[in-house]
Amino acid sequence: MDGHDHHPVFSVRGLWKVFGPKAARVPGDPALTALSTAEIRERTGCTAAVRDVSFDVRRGEVFVVMGLSGSGKSTLVRCLTRLVEPTSGELAMDGEDVLAMDATRLRELRRHRAAMVFQHFGLLPHRTVLDNVAYGLEIQGVAKAERRAKAREVVAKVGLAGLEDRRPHQLSGGQQQRVGLARALATDPEVLLFDEPFSALDPLIRRDMQEEVARLHQEEGRTMVFITHDLAEALKLGDRIALMRDGAIVQLGTPEEIVTRPADDYVRDFVRDVPREQIVPVSRAMRPAVGDEADRGAVLAPDTTVADGIAAVARDGVPARIEADGELLGVVDHARLLAVVAGLEPDHAAPDTTPEADPDAAPQAGPRTAPPAAAGSDAGTSRPAAASRPARPVARTAAGSGTGAPAVPAARKEPSAPTAEGAAAPTNADTNADADADTKADTNAGTGTDTDPVTA
Repeated sequence: MDGHDHHPVFSVRGLWKVFGPKAARVPGDPALTALSTAEIRERTGCTAAVRDVSFDVRRGEVFVVMGLSGSGKSTLVRCLTRLVEPTSGELAMDGEDVLAMDATRLRELRRHRAAMVFQHFGLLPHRTVLDNVAYGLEIQGVAKAERRAKAREVVAKVGLAGLEDRRPHQLSGGQQQRVGLARALATDPEVLLFDEPFSALDPLIRRDMQEEVARLHQEEGRTMVFITHDLAEALKLGDRIALMRDGAIVQLGTPEEIVTRPADDYVRDFVRDVPREQIVPVSRAMRPAVGDEADRGAVLAPDTTVADGIAAVARDGVPARIEADGELLGVVDHARLLAVVAGLEPDHAAPDTTPEADPDAAPQAGPRTAPPAAAGSDAGTSRPAAASRPARPVARTAAGSGTGAPAVPAARKEPSAPTAEGAAAPTNADTNADADADTKADTNAGTGTDTDPVTA
């Protein structure tokens, strides 16, 4: 990202972690590395949890590693501080070879330079909130008064002021995770490592904790490596995302790149249900300003989401301007924004020919027609498109009635002709009643109140 120092905090090249007998032979044997994870297991009895992974974590970014259970993401984050020993490859932190560190140097890295926040909080049950938060400082040998003062400061930062003297069992799950986060922050590490920290929390508490992490990152700019299986969480927090499958990274990119340019069918299926308008910025739909478009319309930042851009254009009725540092970069109109939502390239969108509204013009009489629906949009209703339904005769209203109700002509008295079974044939009145019932049924069918069950 432009705001980050591109010198990596972590640099990983060709990293492998293999569990099993004679694991070291797997990365060095081309015949084995060419096999799938299942085939390696079948042939050697070894499990390749991390396979030939390479990436950099830039200073100040939130780097998210995501994937399904068993994809290798938690093993990978533990390799970064050698909580799990890599089998082969290269691993450096700030240019220093982590794999070459002795026990003393490695202990210093874990105590001062990188801190882990685990899924299971790991709080000491006999200690108070304050003493749990201060535990890392105690291990570092910081004096009691100093570490308790620092712990109190961090407890307030994560929203737990007033709870310093409680024990873990007196806290909710979300509060316990905040204690775990505060304990990691108290040592002022260069990097925070999160291993699925919120997956055990209720949805509302999880959202609060995600917002807490985003807030802390915005305030402090601390480098974070975040492990998750939740795509929405990854898209919300990540500057870049590495998507893993069977121990390998199948795609690495920004949230926008992952959603709009999936690398393969696996990634495409992963992001299929993601609302693009919540991820893609309006800068993707920009075009040059024409005429007086540079002087009117809402002003949006380039990283504004397409969803917010659609709202601005709909509210003002004119294209919105995209500006950065007071400089006009371009404009976005409703056609190009909707093209992004539909998964089309904005340049393939039909030109915006919507006439501008004149506030001084008198309303025009005449029939009103509904605007055509955007391609691929259901507009929140289950009503089928008009073209897919057969045309029905429209009953004209009685002249001057102004009610819009269909005019029913007076029924003539005619003798009922007997049918072959001796039953009377339907009269005009019967026919009108049937037509009226049919019209009501058709009207109800178009209201979107379909009661048929929805299948998953």
